[in-house]
Amino acid sequence: MKSTMLMMAGAAAALAGCASLITGGDLVRPGEPTVQFTFQNTSNQVIDTVLISTCEASSYGLDRLPNGVAVGPGQSYTWTISPGCYDVMAGAVGIGSTPGKRIQVASGRPTILTYDGQD
Repeated sequence: MKSTMLMMAGAAAALAGCASLITGGDLVRPGEPTVQFTFQNTSNQVIDTVLISTCEASSYGLDRLPNGVAVGPGQSYTWTISPGCYDVMAGAVGIGSTPGKRIQVASGRPTILTYDGQD
């Protein structure tokens, strides 16, 4: 019985590690302060995909925009996240994306990432 419980605990831990691979990690971590992160679109295209992952995650993860939400030229979208290091990639389905950017989000200070579609 004890070995079965240990195996189940090990499997749960392994699945939790896979979850961050798929999602890109938690943007809000329990017990940590939060801050506002804003994606500002200054490009001439509509952005319908914004991938945000913790720097420790091994992938950019899933689209963090809610279903049906897009960020048009001159518009922005804001998330509440925990301070730390993040990788951000944006683009549009059918058009593609530009290389991702690594950002450091400080505690107590909102962060704005300006996306111009060039780099």
